[in-house]
Amino acid sequence: MPGGAYVQLRDLVRLRYQARGFSYLPAQPVNSVLAGRKRSRLRGRGLDFDELRHYRPGDDIRTMDWRVTHRTGTPFVRVYTEERDRPVWVIVDQRLGMFFGSRHQMKSVAAAQAAALTAWRVIGVGDRVGALLFNDGQSALHRPSRSPGPLLGWLEQLVTMNNALVADAPEPTNPDALAQALQTVSRYLTHDGLVIIISDFDGWNDDCLTAIKSMRQSNDVIAGQVSDPLERSLATADRLVVSDGAYQLQIEAGKAEAEARFSGHYSAQLTALGETLKKHGIPLIPLTTETDVAGQLLRQLGGTTARAGAGR
Repeated sequence: MPGGAYVQLRDLVRLRYQARGFSYLPAQPVNSVLAGRKRSRLRGRGLDFDELRHYRPGDDIRTMDWRVTHRTGTPFVRVYTEERDRPVWVIVDQRLGMFFGSRHQMKSVAAAQAAALTAWRVIGVGDRVGALLFNDGQSALHRPSRSPGPLLGWLEQLVTMNNALVADAPEPTNPDALAQALQTVSRYLTHDGLVIIISDFDGWNDDCLTAIKSMRQSNDVIAGQVSDPLERSLATADRLVVSDGAYQLQIEAGKAEAEARFSGHYSAQLTALGETLKKHGIPLIPLTTETDVAGQLLRQLGGTTARAGAGR
């Protein structure tokens, strides 16, 4: 899969054929990061409650709703219909801070690939998928659909947003955009759905947590955090020059004190985020710019690269 600074629509479309062998459903292989999820709101495919109605001769007594029957004094049964699909929302971060990468590709490219792989996987198993794409100044919401047409529409918009990123942007990154995106999606959620957030989580704050807690009341949430090796350790760089657009500063990456402070700060942030999400039953899937995203998802969600063509 091509990496680099920008993503192209044809590459995201081709990912349809690599979106196999991993799953976001509750049943997971033992080595998946989603195995053993607590308080999962997601159900496996089966029966979905439809209505209560009066008991009729021949009804299965196991469907009797004893609470309603006791309260009304009249026999009632619960009627179920087959569960057809599940709404899935993919939130994709394309802010300026995502336009960074020291290895295989930019974080913004890795996020776009992860979103496309997820979306193709979702419609491949018959569920609906929608998206909330956002950058520093705007967002675009696409309601869930099981048709490839709407999916291609928002993938094209994702490519446009991705290709608009430039290092010398006149406006700085907007840390509040993450909370705003989460709040927007939370207003459109119903129940028994899944929200997958793909971001570097820059700007994580109490507003983000409030929005996620609201989502978790009736839905599942999974976080995919995108990072680059240089964010984790300055030791991977020989020479660093940082700029705020007006001034530049050269950093001697080999200085042990600077490396320790930098790595410690990033590690503390990551640990705090992971602990907060875990407390609220939200799995964290780490993604990196170093390698192919399809292979990372396959490994993280319980598969191996050798099984890429197997399974649903």
